[in-house]
Amino acid sequence: MTVNPYAASAPEPIPQLDLAAQYASIAAEIREALERVLASQQFVLGREGAALEQEIARTCGSAHGIGVASGTDALILALRASGVKGGDEVILPPFTFVATGSAVSALGARPVFADIHPSTYNIDPSEVERRITTRTRAIIDVHLYGLPADMDPILSIARKRGLPIIEDNAQAIGAAYKGRRTGSLGDVACLSFYPTKNLGAYGDAGMLVTNSPELAARLRTLRNHGQTSKYVSSEPGWNSRLDELQAAILRVKLRHLSDWQRARQSHAAEYTRHFNQLPGVMPPLVPEGCEHVYHQYTIRIENRDSVQKMLTEQKIGSAVYYPVPLHLQPLYASLGHKRGDFPHAEHAAEEVLSLPMYPELRSDQVARVAETIAEFVKSH
Repeated sequence: MTVNPYAASAPEPIPQLDLAAQYASIAAEIREALERVLASQQFVLGREGAALEQEIARTCGSAHGIGVASGTDALILALRASGVKGGDEVILPPFTFVATGSAVSALGARPVFADIHPSTYNIDPSEVERRITTRTRAIIDVHLYGLPADMDPILSIARKRGLPIIEDNAQAIGAAYKGRRTGSLGDVACLSFYPTKNLGAYGDAGMLVTNSPELAARLRTLRNHGQTSKYVSSEPGWNSRLDELQAAILRVKLRHLSDWQRARQSHAAEYTRHFNQLPGVMPPLVPEGCEHVYHQYTIRIENRDSVQKMLTEQKIGSAVYYPVPLHLQPLYASLGHKRGDFPHAEHAAEEVLSLPMYPELRSDQVARVAETIAEFVKSH
């Protein structure tokens, strides 16, 4: 038998995300939860969903939870319940996933972009204020990568103008701003349970949370065909209901979320220790009073594409969130934006790189990722 002398030295792959490792740790709990739902034969708007709504609302420091079919649906319903309609304007950052903007477009409204702060990647409050017009009907505030946006000045602007604040909390469940959880800061918040999120389902799922009983009641109507009672619809609505199987899965995973969050924060601290003394690499900034939950650990680095290529060659996963800002997406060509209109978002899109980040990541893997990047920086 011929032995490959290089086999033992081949680097262990480090994925950017490892959901299989997470499942291995909770598989028995998940199967038990699924069996419970299957035995009940209740799959829509049942006990699991109702319990999850209460548990997520409590996690976010809000009074009401409304389960829906996806994070995108949560955004659309939040906008609709906030009074946004065709021809209105909604302010949002251009550096975010396209769903934040397409939810606005789905209602026939116009997204108005406000540039980001270059250190946090979240919307810049001063940019928000100068974009407000008589047609502005709402502001969407994205807590990108798991870091809360600077909410106090944005809330002040919104209250002064009588505008609702919708939190896009898809990436930041469990994060905190000055002692308050994201999801409790605006008028309504939208969560995504897409499988890759810190709290992910095994398919699409989402939720809205709010402290307003009136808004919660309206959202429950909108998610279920606009029905105010069985077979009686008071307005056009959606079929957007969080199913019982996903709710049961999420209830299991929610019990582990705090431990997973602490693990992410520990890994992030290790990464940052490695990068703090490395010229040319900017680790995530966490402003005073903020708690980051690291949906992504995202550095900023020149020659980003070359770095990513090198990591791939070393069997280290990474991802770019997001390479094309919304104002330069073909979807929004009709808005007439050009390169240079939102320079901070554009520069971020060229330089951000998200490194492996998941609770089961090991310290030696974090060190290998960081050392591989350090070697690249020193050699270039």
